[in-house]
Amino acid sequence: MIKSMKIETNRLIIRPYVENDFEASFALMQNKDLFQYMHMDVMSMDEYRHLFNWLIRSYDKGLDENFKYSFGLFLKDSNTFIGWIGIGGLDFKPEDKEIYYLIGKEYWGNGYASEAASHLIQYGFETMKLQRIVAKVDPRNVASKRIIEKSGLKFECIVDHLPEEYSECNGELLYSISVDEWWSKG
Repeated sequence: MIKSMKIETNRLIIRPYVENDFEASFALMQNKDLFQYMHMDVMSMDEYRHLFNWLIRSYDKGLDENFKYSFGLFLKDSNTFIGWIGIGGLDFKPEDKEIYYLIGKEYWGNGYASEAASHLIQYGFETMKLQRIVAKVDPRNVASKRIIEKSGLKFECIVDHLPEEYSECNGELLYSISVDEWWSKG
């Protein structure tokens, strides 16, 4: 199911990575500014190659509790790679499925992240049959909070008291939407 997944919006295509996406996705991952509010950093080519191969192999996993799928995000009219979006088990609570995204800085302010997020949430509920989707965001990341809220997620809590291995997430805001809430918003 996931290997053949393709979501088309008015302006975007969301699809699993293929080998030909490596260079464009690696180039995006070299912009340190994009990681200001994330628990990631610029990677060497070897480090990113390892991650990229893992991402492609992850499409073979079923929808078990620990899946995590990341997809390339492309402009529909030019097939230009502009970022990534994904869905999968929240690291510190895998039964919750988290949506996450990263858009190249030159594409900010065009509504691409909101468009992609709302369509991936729809896919998560309709096709993947998820019951709940969450997103976490650094409270300083005002743009990402707006994207999450536009996508229908509501503030749930401030993440706190996590074990040491996840302590970098303490203080982040957690948003959520259930399948019933999503259906009722029409």
